[in-house]
Amino acid sequence: MVKYDIIGSEMQYLLVSLEMGEEVFVDGGHIIYKDKTVSLNAKMQGGLFGALKREITGTSFFLLEAKGPGKIALSSPLAGKVIKVDLNGNGILAEHDSFLSCDNSVRYDAKLGSLTAGIFGGEGIFLAKLEGNGSVFLHSVGQVNQIHLNRGDELNIEASHLIAFESNMDYGITRVGGLKTMLFGDEGLFFVNIKGEGNVWVKSSSRRDMALSLYKYMPKQNK
Repeated sequence: MVKYDIIGSEMQYLLVSLEMGEEVFVDGGHIIYKDKTVSLNAKMQGGLFGALKREITGTSFFLLEAKGPGKIALSSPLAGKVIKVDLNGNGILAEHDSFLSCDNSVRYDAKLGSLTAGIFGGEGIFLAKLEGNGSVFLHSVGQVNQIHLNRGDELNIEASHLIAFESNMDYGITRVGGLKTMLFGDEGLFFVNIKGEGNVWVKSSSRRDMALSLYKYMPKQNK
């Protein structure tokens, strides 16, 4: 059985230990290191159409199949947490950049979300759809909060702070506030609205927030 270890506290990474013949799927853009004995082979999960959709999203055209024996480590260039989600015949929709690894029994596909969410959220026009049986590992910028919604509950999330939600839940874009909010609000007018029974994972920061914060301190070229 594949062994997964989440290493660290505030800047976590995922260490995957594979026995002879064991396989997992990984995103090549998140690999830190691997043992020489771990082989990597490009796989087109979902066929050519699925691979093309991943290319459009900015994720890898191919997923990589890592085969043991040996260890492989994965993370993100930004500080944050690694999240484990266990699937039991169900599925999740996740921010496509958050995907690190999954069992080879899990199906990965790129799902077109709402274009409006990507424009106003600044991140995530596309979502990664993961379904089946097995473990999925995602990376989140900042801290993670898992929120359970009951039937009839609704949650509005600023789009760049959404990590994932269960695929049986309904989602769309909602406008929050009126003209005053539009002109003076620090938050965007448009939020992802999620409703239905299931779990939602949100993060305390985002790539966009971190980039904007750092940009203020970067040297600017005088015109």
